[in-house]
Amino acid sequence: MPLDFKDVQDKLSTGFRPWQRSFQFWVRAVDIYTGYKVFQVRVNFEKDEKKAEAMWERQHEFAADKVYSMCSDMGGFFLKVAQILGKPDLAPAAWVRRLVTLCDHAPATPSNMVQLVLEKELCRNVDEMFERFEWDPIGSASIAQVHRARLKGDKKDVVVKVQHPGVQDLMMTDLRNLKALALFVQKTDINFDFFSVCKEMEKQIGYEFDFTREADAMDRIRTFLHKINRKAPVKVPRVIQNAVTKRVLVMEYIDGVPILNLGDEIKKRGVDPDGKMAAAAKQNILKSLTLAYGQMILKSGFFHADPHPGNILICKGSEVALLDYGQVKDLPNTLRLGYANLVLAIADKDHARATEGFRELGIDTLSLCSDEQAELFKLAQVMFDTKLPPGVKVLSPFSEDSSIKKVAVQAFPEELFSVLRTVQLLRGLSVGLGINYSCAEQWRPIAEEALYLAGRLKAKDLKTRERSKIGFLRRKFWR
Repeated sequence: MPLDFKDVQDKLSTGFRPWQRSFQFWVRAVDIYTGYKVFQVRVNFEKDEKKAEAMWERQHEFAADKVYSMCSDMGGFFLKVAQILGKPDLAPAAWVRRLVTLCDHAPATPSNMVQLVLEKELCRNVDEMFERFEWDPIGSASIAQVHRARLKGDKKDVVVKVQHPGVQDLMMTDLRNLKALALFVQKTDINFDFFSVCKEMEKQIGYEFDFTREADAMDRIRTFLHKINRKAPVKVPRVIQNAVTKRVLVMEYIDGVPILNLGDEIKKRGVDPDGKMAAAAKQNILKSLTLAYGQMILKSGFFHADPHPGNILICKGSEVALLDYGQVKDLPNTLRLGYANLVLAIADKDHARATEGFRELGIDTLSLCSDEQAELFKLAQVMFDTKLPPGVKVLSPFSEDSSIKKVAVQAFPEELFSVLRTVQLLRGLSVGLGINYSCAEQWRPIAEEALYLAGRLKAKDLKTRERSKIGFLRRKFWR
């Protein structure tokens, strides 16, 4: 049999690709990291505070360009990294300005390859199944892209989600590199168990490549929210039965405006962005999201764990649609109730109960300061509540007065990462909408109900027992 040089070349190229990708990542990551470390030494010589701030801003802008280039060029998992870092309350403003545009702009898979995936997965020709199929995607993210279409014999449009070919191997390579970087950073700069966080991300993202699992999650959450509310606080797309495989998912099309474009949409409609009408719409959006997440996390334990801006649509009447159920989490009851207990501690500003809550959740800390309980409470607020401390616009874990510097987090339960990430993304949304509020305070009635039903709170200890019924809670949720 003659040797097929093209086949050998393809196999060699495929085999070397992870190594090339790893080399590319480490060259860029080391460049960004060392740039900041050298700058930290240099800025220490500047005694003028305003000049130092201006120097920091220039450094952030310089680094933001490099981070943007890395995430944009490499794609894959680094688009998710951009989603996490591009939050107004966490990253420097220069980073947010650059990274926020990457939320839904991954390179698209060519239409001929999309057609091959569709026909292989659905075992039918595209023309046989669809009345109309728009080959230009309406969005492309790190794992898949989505197309608008209409099924034969139907009058309503659907969305067809198609997985990018070969993306799984690339993302797993990215995660292995990120775990190695996390180990280095937690030993040299930030006293937090980032390695466990990365392990949980690796597990969760592994699930995202099975669209049948996503379809089941979408159905489960949609049914749950409709069952316990007169009207569900958020819209969840309906799955089209018999049109779901591991790499293709067909679902109901929901018309709306991406939340990132909300400001432009408000102006386009002639509404004053700083007026009462716009403020009421923003408050209603945040109220809907907060209620939905409070119910999912604390009542069910099964929740959508990826509320970044690219997954949120604003529909007619300020209704909210929550998209993309690839990342969901099913919390064990011990963690669900432990988090409910911590929510009450934060809402009540109870330092002792917050310390107890950390221990119950299995968060292992080491005090590096004199007032451990006060710093643990601050850490609980920073990690698990949306409200920013007075006068604070950006949370910087690198600053000397940050709680992470005063209380080392030596062990963090992997399964809690999804709760942590969800709260952080909700905070980013609230900062972006200009509303600084506490999700812990808003979730207090739901947390109390969860603990009461589990036998961990007595009726006499319920501070919001008159609101224990969800119908009443919904009407009085936002006070």
